[in-house]
Amino acid sequence: MGVVALALVEPAAATPPAVTAQANPPGGVAPLTVTLTAAGDPATYAWDLGDGATAAGPVVTHVYRPGRWVATVTATNELGEAAQAQVVVQVTARTITLAAPRAARYRSATTLTGRLQPAVRGARVRIYRGRTYVTTAVAGAAGRFRTTVRLASPGPYRARYRDAISAPRPILVRPRLVTSKPTAVALGTFGAARATLVPRHAGTVRIRVLAGRKIVGEARRGGAAAVRIPSGTVRRLRVVVETRPRPGFAAARRTLTTHVVLPALGPGSRGPSVVALERRLRALRYALRGVDAAYGHDTFEAVLAFQKVHRLVRTGRVDGVLWRRLAAATVPRPRSGGDDHVEIDKARNVLYEIVGGRVNRIVHVSTGATGNTPVGTFHVYRKVGGWDWVLWYPLYFLRGFAIHGYPSVPAYPASHGCVRVPMWIAPSIFSRYGYGTRIVVYT
Repeated sequence: MGVVALALVEPAAATPPAVTAQANPPGGVAPLTVTLTAAGDPATYAWDLGDGATAAGPVVTHVYRPGRWVATVTATNELGEAAQAQVVVQVTARTITLAAPRAARYRSATTLTGRLQPAVRGARVRIYRGRTYVTTAVAGAAGRFRTTVRLASPGPYRARYRDAISAPRPILVRPRLVTSKPTAVALGTFGAARATLVPRHAGTVRIRVLAGRKIVGEARRGGAAAVRIPSGTVRRLRVVVETRPRPGFAAARRTLTTHVVLPALGPGSRGPSVVALERRLRALRYALRGVDAAYGHDTFEAVLAFQKVHRLVRTGRVDGVLWRRLAAATVPRPRSGGDDHVEIDKARNVLYEIVGGRVNRIVHVSTGATGNTPVGTFHVYRKVGGWDWVLWYPLYFLRGFAIHGYPSVPAYPASHGCVRVPMWIAPSIFSRYGYGTRIVVYT
């Protein structure tokens, strides 16, 4: 009888599937789109993408935010056996900074600078004011950018490139304060001080008129205000303009002066009205001995010169018309440029001293009665300190024609052909201008 031998064969041990994982690209700047690929033995693939997200399949695509992420793929074959592979994805955050001045004037050209990192040469960085697009700056090789904006708002300003946004940068805006007031208000007449804030929405304007410390007039409004100047008493007044700024705007303040003056002044007048008159004449460059509150002969001559320049009746006295012309007047411009020189206007009978290209002093004069004062450009060729016959401190510029002091300088042409100036001012003209000084005479 034969014996049958049974051989028991032990089954082979299970072998997990082979699997590898790759990321393309393995790193970069957020937001980074990465393609993850699993390869190996036939299997199903399940992904833990490392940032809380999952996916399935041999090839998956995922967008990563900044950080270091480990993606794990699990491969499972048909026998239920599993294996894993991992790949690291490194994502860098893109940053952008913006720098701006703390404060700048309204509508001024204001420079903004910043930097984009990692740098992208030629990147177009957009600048926003709040949500409003303002301008675009182009980044250089190092990621730095610069641009200029006309400052119309405090902002805040931000720079943006793709998903990178800078911190907000507010800029304090200094508004313009435009003010006006009369130099003088004649007693009993109307005058007003005005102020306008530019831009008007920058705050509230307040105007106060003060006599000493006492408030004698006040107004408060939005972006512009006006207040009447009380003119019942001859006195000096201060006009104080202040603003209460809105958020993002700076405060502005200005102090002005004006005078309530007598409507008529003449030789012998005294007091604060004369002071206001003399200060205004001096500011307009009319020759005076000084500001002394007394309407003396020099004040009379300065008023005459002003009346000549502005073609008013030559009285040497002040009335309401002259006060108004004084308030609106500006310093005349020289007829010719160049070095320091003297100009004589025969038509108006005034002398202009030109220093540094500007009128420095205006002098009442009297030229030739017959119109014979020569016209043209001449030069001082002779000087005599003191008397030269009947001429006081003469500056000769052609033959016997000279600029000189003389006791009588009427409001009309009266000389023999010379240019008469008041006795008191002749020495200072003599000392100021030397040989070769240009003398320009015109009509």
